[in-house]
Amino acid sequence: MNKKEIVDYWVTEAEESLSVAEHLFEKEDYSYTLFFGHLAVEKIIKAILVLNTNLQIPRSHNLLRLAQETEIEITEEQKLSLIRITAFNLESRYPDYKREFRNKCTLQFTKLELEKIKEIFIWLKSKL
Repeated sequence: MNKKEIVDYWVTEAEESLSVAEHLFEKEDYSYTLFFGHLAVEKIIKAILVLNTNLQIPRSHNLLRLAQETEIEITEEQKLSLIRITAFNLESRYPDYKREFRNKCTLQFTKLELEKIKEIFIWLKSKL
């Protein structure tokens, strides 16, 4: 695959993950809503990485670290958002965090965090 095809692949994957997050929110599966929101952001960052660098795509889920490797400007607020969204990957994936995280994922909490995920997603997509 050429560079454009790889970028397109990651963008498609990112958009699909965001769509799944929205579907899960509608079904009231809040912890996995945020997990898929994390995946959407991770994948759109990987699209930017392919576009902006010649780096091999890292097998990392740390959104701030990945975003810093894209060489785009990131505000302090965006850094904090990326750190917070990264936690959704860990908290929904590992059993010792999962139960506590599920209790934290109320309708209001998830709605607010999903809105923030969408804002970050739109900002990142604009960098393509």
